[in-house]
Amino acid sequence: MKIELKKIIVRELTNGFEDNAEAGVVGYGGKLDIRPPYQREFIYNDKQRNAVIHTITKNFPLNVMYWAVREDGNFEIIDGQQRTISVCQYVNGDFSVNGLAFHNLTNDKQKQILDYGLTVYFCSGTDSEKLEWFKTINIAGEKLTDQELRNAVYSGSWVTDAKKYFSKTGCVAYQIGSDYLNGSPIRQDYLETAIKWISDGKIEEYMSKHQHDQNASALWRYFQDVIIWVETTFTKKRRFMKGVDWGTLYNKYKDEKYDTEKIEKEIAKLILDDDVTKKSGIYPYILTRDEKYLSIRAFTPAIKQKVYEKQKGICAKCGEHFELEEMEADHITPWHDGGKTIEENCQMLCKECNRRKSGK
Repeated sequence: MKIELKKIIVRELTNGFEDNAEAGVVGYGGKLDIRPPYQREFIYNDKQRNAVIHTITKNFPLNVMYWAVREDGNFEIIDGQQRTISVCQYVNGDFSVNGLAFHNLTNDKQKQILDYGLTVYFCSGTDSEKLEWFKTINIAGEKLTDQELRNAVYSGSWVTDAKKYFSKTGCVAYQIGSDYLNGSPIRQDYLETAIKWISDGKIEEYMSKHQHDQNASALWRYFQDVIIWVETTFTKKRRFMKGVDWGTLYNKYKDEKYDTEKIEKEIAKLILDDDVTKKSGIYPYILTRDEKYLSIRAFTPAIKQKVYEKQKGICAKCGEHFELEEMEADHITPWHDGGKTIEENCQMLCKECNRRKSGK
């Protein structure tokens, strides 16, 4: 990993500054990608923006910034985006401070701003080295997410195209997937989720492999397939469908055939079951039949104490005596056979007997 400390003056930074909705935001003679197309768009308020200019005019130091060195020798901002945009917009005449735009300043004050030195770390190295560095540096202000850091490390044609689908407010992934995914497209949650699904959790490996692909159409097609499968398998939308690990379920069960009417009846029944405490777990349960997803309601400490006293500390299976903390509450009639989590359906077993009964 190579990390170089550089002094970049404002004159150099603002040279070739361009802010275009399609092309993104660039500066430093066109070599610096300040905000790639469809990158998150956090905007300083007037007070924050003015504070940056005030710092420069007083020759106070701005916090250090971090640029990633790309393979083509150009750069991408990792930290310092809003400070950089504030400086460039001011010099470009996009706003004024205390009633004075940059062109209203005297020549000596303009020169003082243009000659102001910014402290920038140039970071280059292997993908894994850069990713580790970016995770450990103390980034000021708005923290970058893991996926934003990955986007910088694996920047290229694939990431740029992927952001078109997954990384902008109102993007197409949000339009079709907002009922099923948590998070925000502009914080890269949708992109991270899609890559996690298609790669079985090997996000960085997948991004490294596809970094120089011309486009991300394969990821977009996969994401659409997942959403279509969800909508055709579980035909009624419900609020707790958000955040289910749909892609993982799709990867394993997409080729199975299901009776959707029967599924909806079972879902409705499970929703009404007070013992099912995690309603979002209904969907993986329907496919896997693993009760762990439902977080079946446990017996309360009060019920455990009462049943323990009734049994006089004797395990209902082996007949041996145990202290309360050495025993576990068990459903006499299992939940899946209609047993409820009530006192009448509770028995206290020693831990060994309970595990033997549960097949653990």
